[in-house]
Amino acid sequence: MSERTGLITFLGGGLTLVGNPVGVGDAAPEFAVLTNELAPAKLADFPEKGLILIAVPSLDTAVCDLEARKFNKEMESLSGKAKALVISMDLPFAQKRWAEAAGVTNIVTLSDHRDASFGQAYGLLIKELRLLARAVLVLGPDRKVAYLELVKEVTNEPDYAAALAALGKVL
Repeated sequence: MSERTGLITFLGGGLTLVGNPVGVGDAAPEFAVLTNELAPAKLADFPEKGLILIAVPSLDTAVCDLEARKFNKEMESLSGKAKALVISMDLPFAQKRWAEAAGVTNIVTLSDHRDASFGQAYGLLIKELRLLARAVLVLGPDRKVAYLELVKEVTNEPDYAAALAALGKVL
Protein backbone atom coordinates (compact mmCIF):
# COMPACT_ATOMS: atom_id res chain seq x y z
CA MET A 1 0.00 0.00 0.00
CA SER A 2 1.56 3.26 -1.07
CA GLU A 3 1.49 6.61 0.68
CA ARG A 4 1.69 9.84 -1.29
CA THR A 5 2.16 13.40 -0.08
CA GLY A 6 2.08 16.78 -1.77
CA LEU A 7 -1.08 16.09 -3.78
CA ILE A 8 -3.86 17.53 -1.62
CA THR A 9 -4.35 20.00 1.19
CA PHE A 10 -7.01 20.74 3.77
CA LEU A 11 -7.22 24.46 4.57
CA GLY A 12 -3.71 24.74 3.15
CA GLY A 13 -2.15 21.97 5.26
CA GLY A 14 -0.67 18.98 3.44
CA LEU A 15 -2.22 15.53 3.74
CA THR A 16 -1.16 11.96 2.96
CA LEU A 17 -3.09 9.75 0.55
CA VAL A 18 -3.04 6.01 1.20
CA GLY A 19 -3.77 3.31 -1.34
CA ASN A 20 -3.06 2.35 -4.90
CA PRO A 21 -3.52 5.35 -7.18
CA VAL A 22 -5.27 4.94 -10.51
CA GLY A 23 -4.83 7.01 -13.63
CA VAL A 24 -6.61 7.69 -16.89
CA GLY A 25 -6.56 4.53 -19.00
CA ASP A 26 -6.32 2.19 -16.02
CA ALA A 27 -8.89 -0.52 -15.39
CA ALA A 28 -11.13 0.61 -12.54
CA PRO A 29 -10.41 -1.53 -9.48
CA GLU A 30 -13.23 -3.41 -7.77
CA PHE A 31 -14.25 -2.24 -4.31
CA ALA A 32 -16.62 -3.27 -1.51
CA VAL A 33 -18.88 -0.65 0.08
CA LEU A 34 -22.27 -0.52 1.81
CA THR A 35 -25.57 0.82 0.55
CA ASN A 36 -27.85 2.95 2.71
CA GLU A 37 -29.63 -0.29 3.64
CA LEU A 38 -26.35 -1.88 4.85
CA ALA A 39 -26.22 -4.25 1.87
CA PRO A 40 -22.85 -4.90 0.25
CA ALA A 41 -22.22 -3.23 -3.09
CA LYS A 42 -19.35 -3.35 -5.57
CA LEU A 43 -18.42 -1.77 -8.88
CA ALA A 44 -19.78 -4.75 -10.83
CA ASP A 45 -23.27 -4.03 -9.40
CA PHE A 46 -23.58 -0.96 -11.62
CA PRO A 47 -23.90 -2.03 -15.28
CA GLU A 48 -24.69 1.40 -16.75
CA LYS A 49 -22.70 2.38 -19.83
CA GLY A 50 -21.06 5.27 -18.02
CA LEU A 51 -20.30 5.77 -14.34
CA ILE A 52 -19.18 8.79 -12.38
CA LEU A 53 -17.45 7.88 -9.12
CA ILE A 54 -17.60 10.89 -6.82
CA ALA A 55 -15.44 10.65 -3.70
CA VAL A 56 -16.28 13.17 -0.99
CA PRO A 57 -15.04 13.57 2.59
CA SER A 58 -18.51 13.84 4.20
CA LEU A 59 -22.03 14.66 3.02
CA ASP A 60 -22.43 16.51 6.33
CA THR A 61 -20.26 19.36 5.00
CA ALA A 62 -21.41 22.28 2.87
CA VAL A 63 -19.13 21.61 -0.12
CA CYS A 64 -19.91 17.87 -0.28
CA ASP A 65 -23.62 18.58 0.07
CA LEU A 66 -23.47 21.12 -2.76
CA GLU A 67 -21.40 18.83 -4.98
CA ALA A 68 -23.72 15.85 -4.54
CA ARG A 69 -26.79 18.02 -5.24
CA LYS A 70 -25.21 19.45 -8.40
CA PHE A 71 -24.36 16.00 -9.73
CA ASN A 72 -27.86 14.81 -8.80
CA LYS A 73 -29.34 17.61 -10.93
CA GLU A 74 -27.02 16.86 -13.86
CA MET A 75 -27.83 13.15 -13.81
CA GLU A 76 -31.59 13.75 -14.33
CA SER A 77 -31.27 13.57 -18.11
CA LEU A 78 -28.92 10.57 -18.11
CA SER A 79 -31.15 7.98 -16.44
CA GLY A 80 -30.62 4.53 -17.95
CA LYS A 81 -27.35 5.56 -19.64
CA ALA A 82 -25.16 6.62 -16.75
CA LYS A 83 -25.11 6.57 -12.98
CA ALA A 84 -23.34 8.69 -10.39
CA LEU A 85 -22.06 7.00 -7.23
CA VAL A 86 -21.24 9.34 -4.35
CA ILE A 87 -18.89 7.53 -1.99
CA SER A 88 -17.85 8.75 1.45
CA MET A 89 -16.77 7.43 4.82
CA ASP A 90 -20.10 8.54 6.30
CA LEU A 91 -22.14 5.84 7.98
CA PRO A 92 -24.94 4.43 5.79
CA PHE A 93 -27.51 5.77 8.28
CA ALA A 94 -26.18 9.32 7.86
CA GLN A 95 -26.09 8.97 4.08
CA LYS A 96 -29.69 7.77 4.01
CA ARG A 97 -30.79 10.64 6.24
CA TRP A 98 -28.93 13.12 4.04
CA ALA A 99 -30.35 11.69 0.79
CA GLU A 100 -33.91 11.79 2.11
CA ALA A 101 -33.53 15.35 3.42
CA ALA A 102 -31.89 16.52 0.18
CA GLY A 103 -34.50 14.76 -1.97
CA VAL A 104 -31.86 13.30 -4.27
CA THR A 105 -32.97 10.48 -6.54
CA ASN A 106 -30.48 10.54 -9.43
CA ILE A 107 -27.33 9.58 -7.51
CA VAL A 108 -26.48 6.60 -5.31
CA THR A 109 -24.76 7.20 -1.98
CA LEU A 110 -22.40 4.48 -0.80
CA SER A 111 -20.43 4.13 2.42
CA ASP A 112 -16.77 3.13 2.52
CA HIS A 113 -16.62 3.38 6.34
CA ARG A 114 -16.26 -0.33 7.09
CA ASP A 115 -13.13 -1.32 5.18
CA ALA A 116 -12.01 1.81 3.29
CA SER A 117 -11.97 -0.54 0.29
CA PHE A 118 -12.77 2.15 -2.27
CA GLY A 119 -10.38 4.68 -0.74
CA GLN A 120 -7.49 2.23 -0.73
CA ALA A 121 -8.28 0.75 -4.17
CA TYR A 122 -8.23 4.21 -5.76
CA GLY A 123 -5.53 5.83 -3.58
CA LEU A 124 -7.98 8.33 -2.11
CA LEU A 125 -7.92 7.52 1.62
CA ILE A 126 -6.64 10.46 3.67
CA LYS A 127 -4.34 8.98 6.30
CA GLU A 128 -4.60 11.82 8.81
CA LEU A 129 -8.41 12.07 8.75
CA ARG A 130 -9.63 8.60 7.65
CA LEU A 131 -11.81 10.38 5.13
CA LEU A 132 -11.81 10.24 1.35
CA ALA A 133 -10.14 12.91 -0.73
CA ARG A 134 -12.42 14.87 -3.05
CA ALA A 135 -12.15 13.29 -6.49
CA VAL A 136 -14.24 12.61 -9.57
CA LEU A 137 -13.63 9.68 -11.89
CA VAL A 138 -15.50 8.84 -15.08
CA LEU A 139 -15.60 5.22 -16.20
CA GLY A 140 -16.63 4.09 -19.65
CA PRO A 141 -18.43 0.89 -20.61
CA ASP A 142 -15.08 -0.91 -20.63
CA ARG A 143 -14.69 0.14 -16.95
CA LYS A 144 -11.48 1.99 -17.68
CA VAL A 145 -10.84 5.39 -16.13
CA ALA A 146 -11.63 7.94 -18.85
CA TYR A 147 -11.30 11.00 -16.60
CA LEU A 148 -9.86 11.71 -13.19
CA GLU A 149 -9.81 14.88 -11.12
CA LEU A 150 -8.18 14.83 -7.71
CA VAL A 151 -9.19 18.17 -6.19
CA LYS A 152 -6.03 19.76 -4.79
CA GLU A 153 -7.72 21.62 -1.90
CA VAL A 154 -10.26 19.38 -0.17
CA THR A 155 -12.56 22.33 0.60
CA ASN A 156 -12.90 23.26 -3.11
CA GLU A 157 -15.46 21.95 -5.59
CA PRO A 158 -14.48 19.84 -8.60
CA ASP A 159 -14.70 20.91 -12.24
CA TYR A 160 -18.26 19.78 -12.98
CA ALA A 161 -18.15 20.78 -16.66
CA ALA A 162 -15.00 18.75 -17.34
CA ALA A 163 -16.38 15.66 -15.61
CA LEU A 164 -19.69 15.84 -17.46
CA ALA A 165 -17.92 16.42 -20.78
CA ALA A 166 -15.82 13.30 -20.13
CA LEU A 167 -18.96 11.35 -19.31
CA GLY A 168 -20.54 12.53 -22.56
CA LYS A 169 -17.56 11.18 -24.51
CA VAL A 170 -17.96 7.63 -23.11
CA LEU A 171 -21.72 7.41 -23.64
